[in-house]
Amino acid sequence: MNLWQGVEPSQLISLSILVPLVGALLVISTGKIPNLREAVTLTTATILFTIVLAITDFTFQGVEMHLQLVEIFPGLGISFDVEPLGVLFALVASFLWIITSIYAIGYMRGHNEQNQTRFFCCFALAISSVMAICFSGNLLTLFIFYEVLTLSTYPLVTHAGNEAAKKGGRVYLGILLGTSIAFLLFAVLATYSLTGTLDFRAGGIFDDSHNKVILGALLVLFCYGIGKAAIMPFHRWLPAAMVAPTPVSALLHAVAVVKAGVFSILKVVIYIFGLDELKNLATTDIMLYIGAATILLSSCIAMTKDNLKARLAYSTVSQLSYIVVGALLASSVASAGAALHIATHAVGKITLFFCAGAIMVASHKKNISEMVGLGRQMPITMIAFAIGAISIIGLPPMAGTWSKWYLTIGALEADKLFIVATLMISSLLNIAYLLPIPIKGFFITSAGESKPWSWADTKEAPLPMLIALSVTSLGCLVLFFYPQPLIDLINLIPGVSTEVEIANNLNGEG
Repeated sequence: MNLWQGVEPSQLISLSILVPLVGALLVISTGKIPNLREAVTLTTATILFTIVLAITDFTFQGVEMHLQLVEIFPGLGISFDVEPLGVLFALVASFLWIITSIYAIGYMRGHNEQNQTRFFCCFALAISSVMAICFSGNLLTLFIFYEVLTLSTYPLVTHAGNEAAKKGGRVYLGILLGTSIAFLLFAVLATYSLTGTLDFRAGGIFDDSHNKVILGALLVLFCYGIGKAAIMPFHRWLPAAMVAPTPVSALLHAVAVVKAGVFSILKVVIYIFGLDELKNLATTDIMLYIGAATILLSSCIAMTKDNLKARLAYSTVSQLSYIVVGALLASSVASAGAALHIATHAVGKITLFFCAGAIMVASHKKNISEMVGLGRQMPITMIAFAIGAISIIGLPPMAGTWSKWYLTIGALEADKLFIVATLMISSLLNIAYLLPIPIKGFFITSAGESKPWSWADTKEAPLPMLIALSVTSLGCLVLFFYPQPLIDLINLIPGVSTEVEIANNLNGEG
């Protein structure tokens, strides 16, 4: 059924990490021949996706996949295990790498960017580290490749090489390395000291014998140590990184970096603490309030931004905390919603960034106030933007509807009405800062005139960019009408289910 049928399941794990690494080396060796270099990138991305599909097939069959790379101490080393949550993240990242590569070819050429070989090489290295994060078998492995991801994306953030890019890179590196070394590393060491293991286990590795105050402090350290999740106040790296080229923004916001952050928090909650243990910690509610505040405050800040990428950056900060909140609700359904939001937010947000880049390449406009009437000349781009915006808002018939639905049901199941209110208010704020953009593009005229501003010399962006944003906007529709494969995968995660129990509570049975 698949191209890798004769390959040992454990070998697929190593291939998923090695294939992007080999691709990075081939990109360097073919850098002087742009067409060949880009063909290598697309071929590598496609091969990786087929590998992840094979891993997914084995996962549905219940095949266990484990790979021990090296043992550093007895019972502790760099190891990899395949579990459904990691497979979900790997599917999203590997598929969107193909689409982002197509987009990047059009963008880099259309924008006459320098150092394109370095760009495609670092992109491949970042995806390799993401695959290692997806299939990490313990906290040590996760921590190592979490740091590798930070370092491999730094050259992408500073790609432009100007002072603004260097400043953004310093903020990016400073916050991400600072939080991981100061908080995450300490949390990992403390976990090993308390339990004697760092392995991810169904139901968690903590039990009733562990002090709840210490576990509560550890939860805070993990939440803030995983700075890629962008919980306030450690969120500034994300808007600062917007100085990077738009394909990098897509990598940061949809494919790799931020998703690695929220994925790591979900994995820690499910496989280190366990949902049952999480309910007993006093700091769980504290972090829930901080997550809710991040959702609302970043949405309010987004409304004040005229620069399109800056507005989308703060939107991402808000949407990431949906996943964090879903994890911290310690509800089976909410965790399912958080996992599903990794995929639905990815296709919606990458569409919006693809559209922002297309607008900049075609019209050289970055500010929303300058886009009045632009939809008449770039209808494909603006329609795609509207689709992505509706998905992020969470309205039918777009993908974001389902993840927000499960998050809301999970909040009701956990009896956290303030989270329900937060999700509703946030959706209204999403409408306020996203929908005016396509409305300006299609329906608003300049200064009260009967015709929009003249865009006579403006055309749609290069074809590869249009193909990419069309595919991802179509993905928003497809995942609304056909989300079941992802839901089935999520239901394989231990302790996580889309089966709603709220009805029992309402009937007085819970």
